Amino acid sequence: MNWDKLFSMQKQLDGYIQSKHHLKETDIFQAKILALLVELGELANETRCFKFWSTKPRNEKTVILEEYVDGVHFILSLGIDKEYLYEDKALETVITTETEQFNHVFEAAVAFKGDPSKLNYETLFTNYLQLGKLLGFSEADIQAAYMKKNEINYERQIQGY
Repeated sequence: MNWDKLFSMQKQLDGYIQSKHHLKETDIFQAKILALLVELGELANETRCFKFWSTKPRNEKTVILEEYVDGVHFILSLGIDKEYLYEDKALETVITTETEQFNHVFEAAVAFKGDPSKLNYETLFTNYLQLGKLLGFSEADIQAAYMKKNEINYERQIQGY
């Protein structure tokens, strides 16, 4: 997938939010990392992949995709903050469980927090895309859901969310 369009859309949304909330001089990198970790937890909760004690089924795929795309927003935003773009490449097929892949993404996010290097960003992005693939999302699914959620995020800002 060509990520340039999504990076551009995210940069516009970030600029809108920063202007509206007067955040231009404020470093919100730490808040975005925490937001990403929270979104990862919410996504994991929707999949219920780690709930070995429960027989309740996972949520619908559309709900899981919407949660997944929330994470995409923050990963794009973090890259923009550090002036990193993600170059599309063939993803290696992961041979892990969903739970293990979630743990890989959490670890990658924490590694990027501690050392916001280009390599750690690419690792985070790749691990997240591999999670999406493991969850059954195509690039077209992700892009369409991102576009829809981007519109919702603007509406929320206008409504004072």
